Amino acid sequence: MSNTYTNGENFAPQRSLFNALGYTKEEMEKPLVGIVSSYNEIVPGHMNLDKIVEAVKMGVAMAGGTPVVFPAIAVCDGIAMGHIGMKYSLVTRDLIADSTEAMALAHQFDALVMVPNCDKNVPGLLMAAARVNVPTVFVSGGPMLAGRVKGQKTSLSSMFEAVGSYAAGSISKEELDEFENKACPTCGSCSGMYTANSMNCLTEVLGMGLKGNGTIPAVYSERIKLAKHAGMKVMELLEKNIRPRDIMTEKAFLNALTVDMALGCSTNSMLHLPAIAHEAGVELNLELANEISAKTPNLCHLAPAGHTYIEDLNEAGGVYAVMNELNKKELLHTDLITATGKTVAENIEGCVNRDPEVIRPVENPYSETGGIAVLKGNLAPDSGVVKRSAVAPEMLKMEGPARVFDCEEDAIKAIKGGEINAGDVVVIRYEGPKGGPGMREMLNPTSAIMGMGLGSSVALITDGRFSGASRGACIGHVSPEAAVGGPIALVEEGDMISIDINANTLNVKVSDEEMQRRRENWVPREPKITTGYLARYASLVTSGNRGAILEINQDK
Repeated sequence: MSNTYTNGENFAPQRSLFNALGYTKEEMEKPLVGIVSSYNEIVPGHMNLDKIVEAVKMGVAMAGGTPVVFPAIAVCDGIAMGHIGMKYSLVTRDLIADSTEAMALAHQFDALVMVPNCDKNVPGLLMAAARVNVPTVFVSGGPMLAGRVKGQKTSLSSMFEAVGSYAAGSISKEELDEFENKACPTCGSCSGMYTANSMNCLTEVLGMGLKGNGTIPAVYSERIKLAKHAGMKVMELLEKNIRPRDIMTEKAFLNALTVDMALGCSTNSMLHLPAIAHEAGVELNLELANEISAKTPNLCHLAPAGHTYIEDLNEAGGVYAVMNELNKKELLHTDLITATGKTVAENIEGCVNRDPEVIRPVENPYSETGGIAVLKGNLAPDSGVVKRSAVAPEMLKMEGPARVFDCEEDAIKAIKGGEINAGDVVVIRYEGPKGGPGMREMLNPTSAIMGMGLGSSVALITDGRFSGASRGACIGHVSPEAAVGGPIALVEEGDMISIDINANTLNVKVSDEEMQRRRENWVPREPKITTGYLARYASLVTSGNRGAILEINQDK
């Protein structure tokens, strides 16, 4: 692509601008490899990316390319949590995809190396890779090491729950301060199987990252070596003309859903995988999720579902070891080409499970079914998503009265004020893509529920979404959302809500006639935000469900 302007007299003006940049004739004659860096000084997962980028540049140069760095934005979901900033988190995914597409095609790069690390810029850059479709390799910044409090490993989700425990009087201010100072001890994406690490692991499964992309800790020197190999590998892909759409096929996405179930990834993967697939020309119907879950054992209980962390998964053999376990039941498509230049089968060969306590053997899983379930019913005609592996057994089936709130803040106030009782079902609505706008994560209310000691007796349902750090009976992404008149908008205080996660159902026990009466009397709410990017975003959302962002892309 770059030879568009590196040859011929008509493009001498373009080459003069390369001269202004200090490029030599020799550099301009080599393939130009764009390195998309999400480095910034506000996201802990990105503060080390400058070192990763330098290693990638070295790898590209060693293999005969000319590396060229340009930026991508990234929001820290943890810092943005609990205030207006969270409304901007999910929408940055499309900003990242759009701006990267613009930069890559405007400058006609021959290949790309993507260097992301956190929740929305991993899927955003995967979307861009599928759109641009030049040879591409991903190398993330790597996960944070777990913290330690009183001799126990801990993480960001423990920190949020500690705030709830302090509010409940269960821990002292001194204990809360200890969590604050020790929960996040290093740079990197937060240490549990939250959204960032879920997507970095699934990047390996899709075939777009090299072995260890999702699990080698950010502070390990092995991460620098991985980055050098990524830079070298992209030159091999360029030579062989292996492109993202050759790798991210329908079968690759089915593999991703399968490993998602085995790992117990964040429910946000159910938002991101369909969006990435859409850009790759694959329509991924989430009806497949329960079908795949039904035959896929859950092998890992990483935090917040359990007490092991990404560093433990790395030591146990990483993502490839999990895939090898699944392959014993022939659950994966193994003949697919990947960014390693090899097939899935070649990649995972010999990758043994070194710790059956971290990665359960396929014959001894945590459960015979996968870590995520998609629910349907009269409260969620399209879908609701729950991280089944993080739900207490006694909460897999429950029925309780609705406690209805029209925003996250009101729900948190009621939870911390002791107004929520065991057996209640907290309903938080008008927090979807259109109604929020922006579809905020609900880590604060779920952590408050846990901190108040109600995690095994109170469920939470929302048309917003849940953080990968959330645990408990948390059903998010309920669709259609309240802002477009979905049934969740019609629920009234005290209505009985029936949840059966094993049966994949979510219902409100109200007659069809009564729901129709409420629907006829429902009055749409005025937009919460009327100017700026969020207003534009909300105006483009038509269905108000998990596919909303796809529709924005289609409307452009």
